[in-house]
Amino acid sequence: MTIATTSPLPLPPGTMGLPLIGETIGFIRDPQFARKRQAQHGSLFKTHILGRPTACFCGPEANEFLLSSHADSFSWRGGWPGTFKELLGESLFLQEGAEHQRNRRLLMPAFHGRALEGYFSVMRAIAQTYLLKWEQQTQLTWFLELKKFTFEVASVLLLGTAPGEQLDELSSWFTDLTNGLFALPVRWGPTPYGRALRGRDRLLHYIENAIEERRAVLADPNASQPPTDVLTLLLQTEDEDGNRLSQEEIKVQSLLMLFAGHETTTSLLTSMAMVLAQNPQVLAQARAEQFNLVQQQGGDPTQALTLDQMPQMPYLDRVLKEAERMFPPVGGGFREVIKPVEFNGYRVPVGWLALYRIEAAHLDERCYSQPGSFDPDRFSPERAEQKRYDYSLVAFGGGPRVCLGMAFAKLEMKIMMALLLRDYQWAIAPNQNLTLDPVPTLSPVDGLKVTFSRL
Repeated sequence: MTIATTSPLPLPPGTMGLPLIGETIGFIRDPQFARKRQAQHGSLFKTHILGRPTACFCGPEANEFLLSSHADSFSWRGGWPGTFKELLGESLFLQEGAEHQRNRRLLMPAFHGRALEGYFSVMRAIAQTYLLKWEQQTQLTWFLELKKFTFEVASVLLLGTAPGEQLDELSSWFTDLTNGLFALPVRWGPTPYGRALRGRDRLLHYIENAIEERRAVLADPNASQPPTDVLTLLLQTEDEDGNRLSQEEIKVQSLLMLFAGHETTTSLLTSMAMVLAQNPQVLAQARAEQFNLVQQQGGDPTQALTLDQMPQMPYLDRVLKEAERMFPPVGGGFREVIKPVEFNGYRVPVGWLALYRIEAAHLDERCYSQPGSFDPDRFSPERAEQKRYDYSLVAFGGGPRVCLGMAFAKLEMKIMMALLLRDYQWAIAPNQNLTLDPVPTLSPVDGLKVTFSRL
């Protein structure tokens, strides 16, 4: 596998479909579109979707090629539609090269180490508030409720928002923004994209005001200890040369963090709740691990979940990894080919889209035994199936651009699941559609309706 400027190799196998629209309709409507073509053509095939010729990369070797070894042959910015660029701004998501590396270094301290430790008690308190509310409701549509929970965590810890009416308003604006990401870019007011633009502008205005408030606190010599939210950390962080993020940079990075900080987490939490209810033996083992930790505290169920317990949950870690493998929140990632590349005996020209398919590796029988079954023990030290092939577990990406907020998201999910397993039970309500809809992130069509009560 080498990069070439000119190549006698053929284009990947596959078809381009109809003039202009290519195979876009099938790509959008048929959940098996890519699986069928991979079965027919192998780990690299061509198609024409979203107005551009596209090469689909499938499997762990393809993931490593695109995400790591030949990452400089692909552009993030050029791979995503203009709606993403306009709604999410010039944030880390779209930045490349030295600019991306510099901003990633500046953002990194807010999502690792001691900063994460400081977020623990807030995450736990918010989770407990929602659990008490759900206990009183007894019946709920869990995807919608988990989306409220993760948005509140993101808003409070990233932006310093206080719970209440403002939070509901922010959530409404954000819903408008996300609904426009895959919409036709028609700017007329009542259209989804028109509402998305208004939602974006309102969110940016809110973030700008929050920045000014924090600047005032940081500049006040008589102020008490400054807030510990990410926004405050970003205002104080500087690189080795003393450079800081500008206000405009902080605004767009904050908007991106708000987006990335709850959409995918909601999806994975919903999937875990669903699959645990469907696999009582796994649920029992995960619950036993939590009960054992309570026993180590003297058996008092009123004792709070503590930060030092978080590394003592190896089975819950496996459950999380297995949910990530079977139910990746997004189906893959787009890039633009900016250098001619060769892969597995085929060439992919400059200007094409490249799509890496996450499930292709996650369901690969070379990587995972019986990949269609939910089996957390595949990640046990004895089996460690994820080590058979590098880049075989990539729901959070991989390589130098692996998800910056991965540790933040995993801490949040472990806190919620640990509290659920210790104190609550749930059952999937009958007569609902549990088919998983992949857009914008994976979730059951009917939102996972459950009955909910304390143990």
